Amino acid sequence: MRRRAADFRRPVRRRVPDVLWWSLCSVAVILFIYIVSKGSQIESRPALTKKSYRQDRIMEGLNITEEMLSPNSVARQLSDQISLAKAFVVIAKESNNLQFAWELSAQIRNSQILLSNAATRRTPLTTRESESAIRDMALLLYQAQQLHYDSATMIMRLKAKIQALEEQMNSVSEKSSKYGQIAAEEIPKSLYCLGARLTTEWFINLNLQKKLDEKRQVEMKLKDNNLYHFCVFSDNILATSVVVNSTALNSKNPAMVVFHLVTDEINYAPMKAWFAMNSFQGVTVEVQKFEDFSWLNASYVPVLKQLQDSETQNYYFSGSSGDGRTPIKFRNPKYLSMLNHLRFYIPEVFPALNKVVFLDDDVVVQKDLSALFSIDLNGNVNGAVETCMETFHRYHKYLNYSHPLIRAHFDPDACGWAFGMNVFDLVEWRKRNVTGIYHYWQERNVDRTLWKLGTLPPGLLTFYGLTEPLNLSWHVLGLGYTNVDHQLIEKGAVLHFNGNSKPWLKIGIEKYKPLWEKYVDYSHPLLQQCNFH
Repeated sequence: MRRRAADFRRPVRRRVPDVLWWSLCSVAVILFIYIVSKGSQIESRPALTKKSYRQDRIMEGLNITEEMLSPNSVARQLSDQISLAKAFVVIAKESNNLQFAWELSAQIRNSQILLSNAATRRTPLTTRESESAIRDMALLLYQAQQLHYDSATMIMRLKAKIQALEEQMNSVSEKSSKYGQIAAEEIPKSLYCLGARLTTEWFINLNLQKKLDEKRQVEMKLKDNNLYHFCVFSDNILATSVVVNSTALNSKNPAMVVFHLVTDEINYAPMKAWFAMNSFQGVTVEVQKFEDFSWLNASYVPVLKQLQDSETQNYYFSGSSGDGRTPIKFRNPKYLSMLNHLRFYIPEVFPALNKVVFLDDDVVVQKDLSALFSIDLNGNVNGAVETCMETFHRYHKYLNYSHPLIRAHFDPDACGWAFGMNVFDLVEWRKRNVTGIYHYWQERNVDRTLWKLGTLPPGLLTFYGLTEPLNLSWHVLGLGYTNVDHQLIEKGAVLHFNGNSKPWLKIGIEKYKPLWEKYVDYSHPLLQQCNFH
């Protein structure tokens, strides 16, 4: 190839020596390494400080010494053995291996003594002085492992124990409910005695009957709608007496108070005798027996026909039903007593009255109740205190909402209310044929598919849309089964011992008994003879 002429050749470039290039590259690398290493040191120092600080805090909180952190620490080995041995002691006891549990416990105490002595003298444990304890404990722990005292076995045993305890708890709960119900149904010997002595007194003491004849001169009061009329349906003489006495003592004008008492044939004579021989601040008292009501027959009263039915009685008392065993609370004699159902026939019982206050026999009155008779019920029939303000008592708790009749007619979240202190407008009752409404629902509940228990569910159906809520202070509930706020009790006009723990029973709640007992005259000769105290 021909060379270019000198004039046409490219100018020669001056090259940088290779040594200089290598020098520059080396300086750049060294500088980069230096910068990276400095940055790494800056970042790592706070982390080391933070970690060290965290360890110090842990050691301070757990009281850990440097000796315990040592991989060759004898004290740490002993502590670990003690912790594991304690768990095995529990498992051994659960397995009923008490001898092995005792051996473990003894060895735990020996190891703890060694640790305690070392802590007292403030010197680490030596291998020589702890060798025997560590070896003995290791043998026991190995033996525990051979007995399958591992975590999996422990979990299975604990599950079995929990299941057994749950079954035991359910059994105890059922027995408690059963015996509590039996105790609540019990009539104390003293009440039997009082009834028997009063019956004898009534038939041998002609003066009592004369007193009753004198009281008949005030029969006009029994029909006077300008007076304050109260009714109680009960077979408990003493409880009824407390209701009348507490109302009379707290009334501003007892002479205007009239009590209409309805009982049964057995308690009719003693009830008359008691209220004939005792004066209650001038309160007028009338005593009747429901067997005298000619209208009270199976053709008119559906529930009476049901109560006389052998299948119904078998349901309540045999303990069995079509869907299995009947709960104990269903088998209560009061549900077969007509006295419990008379509250739905108040207009028939008192045909001349326009307004009446219904009281249960397990209440105590501690305020004047005359204002109840001037409360405007706004066209409603029943004035009652609602029970769903702070509790769960709504309609769906009492009624069977799987039944189409219930579902179609009643709001499940409607507020429940309480029987025990109710103001009834009997004029509106008759006008709206409330008793007829009650009959309608009773006839459709022959098979007990709408509700199963008591008089409150049919009451909720009967007075649905016909109940006027009253101020909560008029009726305070729960003194027979739960703790009630002290301020509510102080403000309450009527205190209700609803529940099994009635104040005249031994199972009554002790702190609430004085509220009831202060209206009982324990100095009365008959009460003393019958050992009331």
